[in-house]
Amino acid sequence: MRSSASLKTATLAAILIAAPLGAAYAAGHHRGGALDTPDPTDMTGPRVEALIQQAQGVRQGIVYARQANNITPAVAAHLEMRTDQIRQAAEKIAASDHGRIPAAQYHDLLSHLDRVDQRLMIDTGSGFMMGDGSDGGNYPNG
Repeated sequence: MRSSASLKTATLAAILIAAPLGAAYAAGHHRGGALDTPDPTDMTGPRVEALIQQAQGVRQGIVYARQANNITPAVAAHLEMRTDQIRQAAEKIAASDHGRIPAAQYHDLLSHLDRVDQRLMIDTGSGFMMGDGSDGGNYPNG
């Protein structure tokens, strides 16, 4: 049975991961004047920053899970490496294009980061379960 410390750690990690995603959503849906709206094919400013902050949030969740012994050092190292690669790719693309990331690449990076986050949730036992048990059980989504 899991201790209450593990539950607190998982809850804190989920909050840290969700906060930047909410910021990315809010940044994407803020509409200023006509001159404030960026080209819809490029992601700039707050969206790029939100992606980088979300990567940092996922990395912090990995650190918390490792400290709580919910994942092994090898799993933590692998997830951190994948998260760092995504963050570095975002920074490199933005730096090479005056702070912009083309929409397709932005969504691709966000998708990769989401997969790392889902893997972390599954590895810590807090992933979403699929199935209703009618076939013998519930299974991790992923």
